[in-house]
Amino acid sequence: MAVPYGSRFEASFDQVFPQGALMVGEVAPDMEYMSAEDKGRGRQAKQRVDERTGKRQWKVVVTDPSAEKERDASVTVTILADVQPVPPQAVQVMPGVEVRPVAFEGLTVEPRVMGDRYKYQGFTIRATAIASPQVGAAPKRAEKPQGEQKAA
Repeated sequence: MAVPYGSRFEASFDQVFPQGALMVGEVAPDMEYMSAEDKGRGRQAKQRVDERTGKRQWKVVVTDPSAEKERDASVTVTILADVQPVPPQAVQVMPGVEVRPVAFEGLTVEPRVMGDRYKYQGFTIRATAIASPQVGAAPKRAEKPQGEQKAA
């Protein structure tokens, strides 16, 4: 089976971020690369547009608490939307320290080869919206097989 380059696979938020995600910084437009030569000529940078949907691309950096490797702890999610998405309110965890728990809707992942010198498998993560995570839901727990008891 051949999977065409650039294939995007749908994924649930819980699959990609099993322990949730915390937004770092702000929602920013994803701008096209501009060389110093182009900047010197006075060219204006353009915001990237998704080739499949025609929607503008916005970037959000999140921290993934479930990441096993340090390089995977900070993840950039591209949000495809006509207008700049508004993130949920920040939550103060202690005086002067705020975090912004977020959830994403319409997630897709696209496998990519990443890294400069040493290559590794990575993913481009896209979403159609940013939202507040569901609060108050009971955590998912694996059930013990029947007949298995705690030793007393």
